[in-house]
Amino acid sequence: MSPIISSSQLKNLSPENLIILDARVGKDVHQTYLEKHIKSARFIDLDKDLAEIGENAAFGGRHPLPDITKFAETLSRLGISEDSHVVIYDDKNGANAAARAWWMLRSFGLQNVQVLDGGIQSAEKEGIEFSSGEETFEKTSVIKKEGWLLPVKALEDVENEIVNHYSTVVDVRDAYRYKGESEPIDLVAGHIPGAINIPFSENIDENGNFLKPEVLKEKYKELLKDQPQHLIIHCGSGVTACHTILALDYAGFPIPDLYVGSWSEWSRREGKEIAKEI
Repeated sequence: MSPIISSSQLKNLSPENLIILDARVGKDVHQTYLEKHIKSARFIDLDKDLAEIGENAAFGGRHPLPDITKFAETLSRLGISEDSHVVIYDDKNGANAAARAWWMLRSFGLQNVQVLDGGIQSAEKEGIEFSSGEETFEKTSVIKKEGWLLPVKALEDVENEIVNHYSTVVDVRDAYRYKGESEPIDLVAGHIPGAINIPFSENIDENGNFLKPEVLKEKYKELLKDQPQHLIIHCGSGVTACHTILALDYAGFPIPDLYVGSWSEWSRREGKEIAKEI
């Protein structure tokens, strides 16, 4: 199954086993969901369901992964089972929490998981039916898992693999953040020494849709041709990094490692070198 689904494809899907997740983020986002969402969509919260935010972002970053058992309970509450076909959308062209939810569901072991290309805006243009208020649905049994299945890296792993040239570390934040010109979210501007910059925004076209798989494949082959083949992807807090992981999977590449702590962890950790290009 392709990790990306178009609005026209979603519109024609049979509702059997289909679960749609609304992964939008922002101020009063649950109220935004209640006011208008794709019909039958269930709300999933980045901060509460897709992360377990700690007291100190220097250890884990701003959006650490939740414990696997806690995430299993979230899926049960949302009525998701192992044979569910899950489609996730946000309002950032799939570039924000929709991609993070996709990564987590796949890493949990679910196979039929897709992100809506173009997000909620695409659904509106396609004339997909919308609704308001809370949705009612039944819970499912808790699925037991031992741990995340997709590869993740800790800060120490990233540092070691850069020093020893084992891996290519890809920073997917906007270029101005990578260069250290300014930093709108974290405390310090700059980037991990040795990391290269391929902004996640380059995965999509002018209409907010993913580039075609063959285009993405050629693009990344060219960008990474002189780099170590093993990839570690990071962003600010391990969310939009998942957009590039999604794009690479869509293009037919092996799913790379995710550095969940990302810049929010590295930049806060005492003694870590910070690089700038200004």
